[in-house]
Amino acid sequence: MTKLGAIAILSLISHPSFALERITIGTGGLTGTYYPTGAAICRMVNKLSKDVKIRCSVEATQASVYNINSINNSELDLGIAQSDVVYQASRGNGQFKGKQVKKLRSVMAIYPELLTFVTRADSNINSLKDIKNKRINIGNKGSGTEGTVLTLFKENNIKKSQLKYAGSLNAVSMPDALRDNKIDAYFYIVGHPNANIKISTDAINAKIIPLKGQTINSLLKKYPYFAKASIPAGMYKNNNKKIETFGVKAVLVASTDVKDATIYELVKVILENFDSFKKLHPVYANITKASLLDGLSAPLHKGAKKYFKEAGLL
Repeated sequence: MTKLGAIAILSLISHPSFALERITIGTGGLTGTYYPTGAAICRMVNKLSKDVKIRCSVEATQASVYNINSINNSELDLGIAQSDVVYQASRGNGQFKGKQVKKLRSVMAIYPELLTFVTRADSNINSLKDIKNKRINIGNKGSGTEGTVLTLFKENNIKKSQLKYAGSLNAVSMPDALRDNKIDAYFYIVGHPNANIKISTDAINAKIIPLKGQTINSLLKKYPYFAKASIPAGMYKNNNKKIETFGVKAVLVASTDVKDATIYELVKVILENFDSFKKLHPVYANITKASLLDGLSAPLHKGAKKYFKEAGLL
């Protein structure tokens, strides 16, 4: 080997980009909140990639269940998922009955997600009980929305067979289907404000129906990862009153295969630039550093635990 060739190889090895740890975050549909959240995290990490030695990329996916399965199959390093789905996966129950994801770990609970029931104004749907014989999109296969809706149906003695149509459209397709009168309503677990919901309310004055009452109270007692919440009055066109519902947390999860040091640096970047992070999306407006530890339903990743302890949050 020539001296010049050796210098070239040494230069390549010592170049900052050569030593970067590459991680991929699985998110959700492009019009949801998971994708911009993953993008916000990666943007912040990549801005400091030379310092933290991490290069982060984001992938649009089918959301919660898909992300967790992909982490389990070593196809993704991290993912965003609903806290209820994380709870089931880490314990091997619900949608993950007999399929416990032992390598699943929490990194942080980012923001609240609310089950949102969006209907056509001419659908004559004014409450959950009105959906029988209607065309309802219950969420795409493998999504947290689908799992939560089926849990809600079970608590209210509603069967999919009682619907005229039980759809599994993805999030991107739902507003068009509602506008084109292909469905009467759709469910979507998402943070607010949200572009998907705004498209529907702006285009056809869609109504958001409250989800409340005794069956909801019973559901919340039975499943500790659910909590009451509301969508503020006037957030969306044609929806001028506060809308009561319930929700979960959007949780960033990771595999135990991801190095502790990598997760430590990722959490450190977000916490040490927290005010800047909160400005990256409207749904982060009311989160706090302490709230990042609320609603975790799988054990904390060792790297995250190390930083949260150093920051005095644990």
